[in-house]
Amino acid sequence: MGLQQFEERLERIVEGTLAKPFRNNLQPIEIGRRLTREMDLHRRVGVHGLIAPNAFTVTLSPDDVERFANFIDALSRELADAAREHARIEGYSFVGPVDVQVYEGSRLRAGRFAVTAEVVEGPDAGAFAEVVLPDGNRVTVGEEPLVIGRLPECDVVLGDPNVSRRHADVRRTEEGYFVTDLGSTNGTRVNGTPVREQQLESGDEITVGSTSLVFELS
Repeated sequence: MGLQQFEERLERIVEGTLAKPFRNNLQPIEIGRRLTREMDLHRRVGVHGLIAPNAFTVTLSPDDVERFANFIDALSRELADAAREHARIEGYSFVGPVDVQVYEGSRLRAGRFAVTAEVVEGPDAGAFAEVVLPDGNRVTVGEEPLVIGRLPECDVVLGDPNVSRRHADVRRTEEGYFVTDLGSTNGTRVNGTPVREQQLESGDEITVGSTSLVFELS
C-alpha cells in the first residue's frame, strides 16, 4: 500500500512534460522497492521491537540525475514517506529522523542505481517525534517545547490569520508527548475535539486556527 501511494504521488508530481523520463528508463518505484527491501534486510531487534534503518543514500547514474533534476527534492521526500509508511505496515520503529539523500555515481550506467541503509540515532535515542506541516515538511520535537504560532520567533510559524501569535506548543514529558493551548483566541483541537492539554498518539491531527498538523511518533 505504501509503495502504491508513493508511485501515485510521484506520477502527479511529474505529470505532463516531466512524465517523459519514466516511460522507458529507471522508474522511481524501483528505487522505492529497493529502499524498503534494504529496511527489511537491515532491521534489527531493539528493546521495544524491530528497529529499521532511517538514513538512506541513493546513488544514481549521471543520466538519471539529469532526468530527475527537476523533482529530485520531491523524490527524496516521497522516498522518506514511503519508508515511514513501510515501517508502520511492518511494525518497525526508528531511533532518529528518516533522511534520504540522493547522489550521483559517475561510474553507474543509466538505469543502474544503489541504495544503502543504516540506523542513525537522533539526539535522543528511543522514541522520536515530529510534527508534519501542511506542505509536507517536518519539524522535530526536541527537548524544548515546540511553539506554534504567527510570531517569527515561533518554532512553527504559520501565516494563518486564525492562528494566535503564540497559539500552542507540543512538548515531551516523562509521560509522553502533549499539546497545550497557550490561551489562543480560536482554540486548539485534536482530531476535531477542542482541548486545553492533550496527550498525543502517533497520527493525531492537531488543528490550530484553520491549519491542520499531524503528530507522528516513531
